[in-house]
Amino acid sequence: MVIKGKSVAGASRLAVHLERIDTNERMEVLELRGVAAEDLRGALKEMEAVASACPNCKRPFYHASINTRADERLTPEQREQAIDRLEKEMGLTGQPRAVVLHDKKDREHIHIAWSRIDLDTLRTISDSHNYRKHEIVARELERAFGHERVQGAHIERDGQPRPERTPSHKEQQQAERTGISPKEAHDHITALWQRTDSGASFQAALEQSGWTLARGDRRDFVAIDPKGEAHSLARRIEGAKAKDVRARMADVDMKQLPSVAEGKAIQYARHGKPEPVKAPSRRRPSQGKGRAPSQAGRQTVRVIGSVARPAAGAARAASRSTGGIGVRVATEQNY
Repeated sequence: MVIKGKSVAGASRLAVHLERIDTNERMEVLELRGVAAEDLRGALKEMEAVASACPNCKRPFYHASINTRADERLTPEQREQAIDRLEKEMGLTGQPRAVVLHDKKDREHIHIAWSRIDLDTLRTISDSHNYRKHEIVARELERAFGHERVQGAHIERDGQPRPERTPSHKEQQQAERTGISPKEAHDHITALWQRTDSGASFQAALEQSGWTLARGDRRDFVAIDPKGEAHSLARRIEGAKAKDVRARMADVDMKQLPSVAEGKAIQYARHGKPEPVKAPSRRRPSQGKGRAPSQAGRQTVRVIGSVARPAAGAARAASRSTGGIGVRVATEQNY
């Protein structure tokens, strides 16, 4: 099991991601809690509106995902247990939340968006040590559910080497736009780095391969790929840290390098500007309403809906709603 998450801002942007059915075969809103709105976008907007009264609350949401292997799908009861356990570990117990299920390539994963705003103090709930907390919960749930253990980087190393860094969500989106996976970019830039011995020779090799070196907005050096996307050198070179990159690149005058925006313009002029990614459908789940019976100490789930796109294969298509949109009302479980 892999749990990822971070504090984010932007209700509309978060809703667009959670509602996507262009990259997911199905999305289903499992739960809206602690809000008056009866749709996902409205619920997130409502949480965001509460944050407007909070000074310096720049990232009012905590967005997490719980990912399991295709052969380790969670039951509804296990989903509830996993979400509540993560909520407790993150100090978000009882906070307004939205839970969304994505089904992609026969693998389900759960997204949870919590409000981080403490209404008593009008301050954000701390997200400190969140990676470690994710791993604490994941290892505990693996044991509870009998799932295969995933080696993490922060706990229970037991002498094991630190696992390779997995691509962030931002890097995954970048790969979708360019067709260049993080591994392909890593392997390409590492190969150029290893066969050159100075910053100038590396820059020349990078340019010859169709990439360009630029001055980073927040990092020292970045490489702009042929599609105009920026890659941090320190994250794309095997075995090199930021200080190693600075030492090798000492003979390159950073002031003479293009900015990221200028580097992108150079690549667009060379290779053409890529077609914009088609915006995901904003079709919302049907507004059918239903109430699940409440359980002691839990708030009632009020709205549950799903949106699906046609899937390949007659068997799979037959197993899903032919109309593309359906509403599932909770009857026995909260979701």
